[in-house]
Amino acid sequence: MLQRILVVCTGNICRSPTAEALFRHYVPGLTVSSAGLGALSGSPMDPMARAVLEMHGLDGSMHMARQLYVRLIAQADLVLGMEQAHVDSIKKDAPDASRRIFLLGQWQQPSDIPDPFGQPPSAFDDAYQMIDAAVQSWLPHLRSG
Repeated sequence: MLQRILVVCTGNICRSPTAEALFRHYVPGLTVSSAGLGALSGSPMDPMARAVLEMHGLDGSMHMARQLYVRLIAQADLVLGMEQAHVDSIKKDAPDASRRIFLLGQWQQPSDIPDPFGQPPSAFDDAYQMIDAAVQSWLPHLRSG
């Protein structure tokens, strides 16, 4: 079973911390972290993204955004990006890890998960639903990996 997952988005305040919380919820004991390609380092989770998490019984209050570094990629067994552009960028920065880097929506068409930042509340709800479905689609692969 995979032990360490790194989830990546742009600012590390909406999508990747949501996925991080969901992976932890579904697979207790799994080491999950998140980072951003253009992280708003030190920032808390976006208030709307955090509120959506809380509506689903999950806590994002301790999250602090951090920048993605090659060292974080090297430490992960699996690296998951929210958009194909994220995956491509991560693979470019860490070509040796390319076999461990995938799209979070890999098992669903594959599909990008749009960034809800600066959008109305419905965009955060939609992003949560997409992220939740994508995380759940990874669960059988984690257990067999």
